[in-house]
Amino acid sequence: MAGRWALPFLGVACAVGVASIYFNQPLLLVMGKTFGRDARAMEWVAVATQLGYAAGILFFVPLGDVAERRSLMMRMYAAVSVALVLAALAQGLAWMIVASALVGLMAAVTHVVLPIAPDLVNHDQRGKAIGTVMTGLLLGILLARTFAGWLANVAGWRSVFLVAAVLNLSFVPVMWKVMPRMLPRESLTYGQAMRSLWTLFRTEPLLREAGVLGALTFASFSCFWTTLAYLLNSHYGLGPGVAGTFGIVGAAGALVAPFAGWLADKRGTRFVVTAAGAVMTGSYIWLLVTEGLRASTAWHMVALVVGVVALDVGQQMMQVGNQTRIFGLGAGARSRLNTIYMTIFFAGGAMGSALAGWAWWRWGWNGVCGLALVLIAAAGIRHFTGYSRTHGEARVHVPAKECDPV
Repeated sequence: MAGRWALPFLGVACAVGVASIYFNQPLLLVMGKTFGRDARAMEWVAVATQLGYAAGILFFVPLGDVAERRSLMMRMYAAVSVALVLAALAQGLAWMIVASALVGLMAAVTHVVLPIAPDLVNHDQRGKAIGTVMTGLLLGILLARTFAGWLANVAGWRSVFLVAAVLNLSFVPVMWKVMPRMLPRESLTYGQAMRSLWTLFRTEPLLREAGVLGALTFASFSCFWTTLAYLLNSHYGLGPGVAGTFGIVGAAGALVAPFAGWLADKRGTRFVVTAAGAVMTGSYIWLLVTEGLRASTAWHMVALVVGVVALDVGQQMMQVGNQTRIFGLGAGARSRLNTIYMTIFFAGGAMGSALAGWAWWRWGWNGVCGLALVLIAAAGIRHFTGYSRTHGEARVHVPAKECDPV
């Protein structure tokens, strides 16, 4: 696929894949009622999904450097649909946890899709291309919650997973129709590709730095979204539909992605990462301070909206900055570079979800915001003492103009 629609199409592909792992977040309370389990037990559904996603990235995404990518993506979209059907049919918490882990495992197709974006543009437009596709990815993350929350209100939570299964399955023939065959750039076996992950991790300090920053900031980001439904239910008795609606609000933050990519191309990724950390810090300070407004529902909701937009802007800028960095480290290894980065990233998200639930039950919303700020502070320490502080931008191995896919 070529032309001006190529990058937007990849953005839609990322949105379809990644949305599958976020449908359960606004549904935890209502699923818990079905299974007769409390909210604390249901947190493990979200954790299992993110751990499954991290495992899928680790074991499947390296195939993007050694296998024909169109066929790989079609198989994985079909597998996601099967896993979603299993989630829809779940009869208890254990079944739901296993099905959610499988959904996450197969939804890693998103990160087979994403590394294609820099292949379609000149090197000096790499950040912009990544930003365009990341817009679709973040919209998928955020709007999945909205879709799930309101559809569950109308037709029950099981319908969310069934509709999502149909959507993923329909993407299989679409992929066959519009995507070209994309042969690997390097002649490696799967075993060689997997062994090279450690070599890349060990020899690329900028990759290690990006992974730590990504994991800590995504853990912080997950703190908000994992506990938002608890906050709204605890304070106002609101259900999953309202929690999901905040995804629409947060989607405004996704619009910053192309700008963040352009900024990375013009000012450098370190500038973008620094700005992202500052925005995320400000958003959680705002959410912490404005918790005192909850006596006035309207004003507190307005404060939450402002905080959500700022938080999502910061997270999007952080992700674009980090992925622009790692994709500059080598065209032939982009899927493996992304494997390492995103495995660490989503392991951080799972950690954030687990810690956020613990902080909520011990200290409430103030504890959640405090935890998020500690995680961002740890990322800030790594950023200001890390490799990029003295070595600047990515060491670029790619030629000035990338080749199109075969």
